[in-house]
Amino acid sequence: MNAPADQLLFSYGVFLDPEVQRTTFGRVVESEPATLSGYTADYVEITDARFADLSGLTMHPRLRATGNPRDKVTGRVLQVTDAELDAIDQLQVTMFRRAQVTLADGSDAWIYVPA
Repeated sequence: MNAPADQLLFSYGVFLDPEVQRTTFGRVVESEPATLSGYTADYVEITDARFADLSGLTMHPRLRATGNPRDKVTGRVLQVTDAELDAIDQLQVTMFRRAQVTLADGSDAWIYVPA
């Protein structure tokens, strides 16, 4: 029996790519449009070779908390399992850490912020 996809992950970048999802999760995950208020996104150079190989990118967007409700990042909220979150944690280990936020619609979701 498969574990339920009962965790929400806000994504605005590489994990929206169906091929990255297949590689990371073994499937394309269900998702819905979402907005994160009080944050902006900028870019950072990828220094982790595993993550660069997976994404095919040398620069990666990252969230930056501003606290200003006018600042917004649009993306999608992915429905994932605990095991799938753990898989992302392993990829993000050197650059990012997981944190919980409340999205514009009031739902709680995980994000990755600079470590």
